[in-house]
Amino acid sequence: MLNRVVLVGRLTRDPELRFTPNGVAVANFTLAVNRPFSNQQGEREADFINCVVWRKPAENVANFLKKGSLAGVDGRVQTRSYDNNEGKRVFITEVVAESVQFLEPRNSQNNQNQNFGGSQGNYGSGSGNTGSSGGNRSNGYDNDPFSNDGSIDISDDDLPF
Repeated sequence: MLNRVVLVGRLTRDPELRFTPNGVAVANFTLAVNRPFSNQQGEREADFINCVVWRKPAENVANFLKKGSLAGVDGRVQTRSYDNNEGKRVFITEVVAESVQFLEPRNSQNNQNQNFGGSQGNYGSGSGNTGSSGGNRSNGYDNDPFSNDGSIDISDDDLPF
């Protein structure tokens, strides 16, 4: 059996961080994911997908993502149900995130005209990587080797082929 979901979208609201009675962190958020086609009026529609993430990745999501942040989610679909206060059964379908990637720098909400790609962090429960994937950078983009003219000098000895 296979149950795998990969999503890229923007958060519709700030993540909601809570803790279980045992002290385990859990964060809920909703991703707006654009559909790959336009409707009859020529407008793009979006799906709003509920996501949940656990433990340290949940704390990272709550600390570093906010409404409008671009995020990538890798996880699985899960359904559950419960009886509400009126005695009616409520069914919930959500994506349980195993990995959440921050796909834009923290300050990009202030600079919407800049277009940065790449992951700012991969906070998956299986990888154990809880740091920035960028290495030694002071603010994230100071050490771009392609910032001058788009080329860098590489000797033939450095090439793997």
